[in-house]
Amino acid sequence: MKKLNFILIILFAAFVQNAWGQEKLSLEQAITIALQNNYDIKLVNNDLQIAKNNTNIGNAGFLPGVTGSFATDGSRQNTVQTTSTGAERVADGVRNTSMNYGVALDWTIFDGFKMFATYDKLKELQKQGEVTAKATILTTIADVISSYYAVVKQQRLVLANDSALDISKFRLTIADNKLKLGKGSKLDVLAAQVDYNTDTSAYLQQKNLLQTAMITLNQVMARAIDVKFTAEEGMNIDYKLDYALLQEQTQQLNPDLQHAFINKKVAELSLKEVKGQRYPVVGVNGGYAFSRSANPTGFNQKFRGQGISYGLTASMNIFNGFLQRQNERNAKVSINSSEVALEKTRLTINAQLLTAFENYKTSLDLLKIETKNVDIAKQNLDITLAKYRLGSIAPLELREAQRNSINAITRFLEAQYQAKLTEISLKEISGTLNIQ
Repeated sequence: MKKLNFILIILFAAFVQNAWGQEKLSLEQAITIALQNNYDIKLVNNDLQIAKNNTNIGNAGFLPGVTGSFATDGSRQNTVQTTSTGAERVADGVRNTSMNYGVALDWTIFDGFKMFATYDKLKELQKQGEVTAKATILTTIADVISSYYAVVKQQRLVLANDSALDISKFRLTIADNKLKLGKGSKLDVLAAQVDYNTDTSAYLQQKNLLQTAMITLNQVMARAIDVKFTAEEGMNIDYKLDYALLQEQTQQLNPDLQHAFINKKVAELSLKEVKGQRYPVVGVNGGYAFSRSANPTGFNQKFRGQGISYGLTASMNIFNGFLQRQNERNAKVSINSSEVALEKTRLTINAQLLTAFENYKTSLDLLKIETKNVDIAKQNLDITLAKYRLGSIAPLELREAQRNSINAITRFLEAQYQAKLTEISLKEISGTLNIQ
């Protein structure tokens, strides 16, 4: 394993030298950029801010309502008044005016404890927004890590294919030189040329896959998709994940479970709100008013009044066509539905966790095997290449060793990547995923 890492480091150093001038992007930097730019995170944060704004005692109904009012109007009329004696009184251009202003207070001081249930419900809805934001962040981090290590894998595959291409070029050169010296055959040259072209095609295709992986990562980070960069070489895997600990963390931290549990509490609080309608509603009111009017043709030509008012009101629903009982029954059904949804979510999450853990164990076992295979294939290639230089083996044997080596490296990198993906999945399910 140490020998393999040494080889990969040398190859990666060569790759970085060729890609000099490009941005060097670490995983931490990629996650930071994504958390700042990701559109889903921005949208869910806006929803969370609305939930926070809604969580206040005024929205729950604890505070009084105060209303100010002002009104003024007037008229200009020509009037004719006839008295009981038959006399007429004519007035032209009579102007009538009036003005009223005041302030009124209405305060519900008791509503069957409904306002307390409403306030608790608003707080739970805020928690729900926080859980949704956490789930979005976890998903974003998982996407970034997966996409980042996809780039790492493709970078290594480019290096492996480039190394294979060098060997094919070396073989073609030797075959061509032997032909010129009269010690080789045209058939060997043609076979070497075909293999060199095949490896060139594979190298170009692998470079294209690397560019595609970079575009995907740039998209996940929500930045310009044409930014060129090189990822760090390492792909560290956590080999010590414990299933019992993951189970415990999942029950406490999994966003989907938290969301289902909060839905159950919201349903229970909704029932309390409905039950509150069985109690009387008691309120107080008060206010101050000022009014003034002028009517030259009326009995009171001028009027002015000001003062305060106050009162106490109480109302109670005695019968509303059995709607109260219906609403309570529906609220209880909603609680039952939330409990069923919670158990379903718990079962689903536990199944996902167990499946991911089994995949994780299998991936680690495969990685151990492929690590040995890639080392064996590398030794075989080195020995075969040395014998080929001495002319003691045929070109087909070198080609076979070359294929075995590139296939072993490909399987090793894929096994390493799959192991990392299962690790990411386990930590995302358990709610413990962070910058790694």
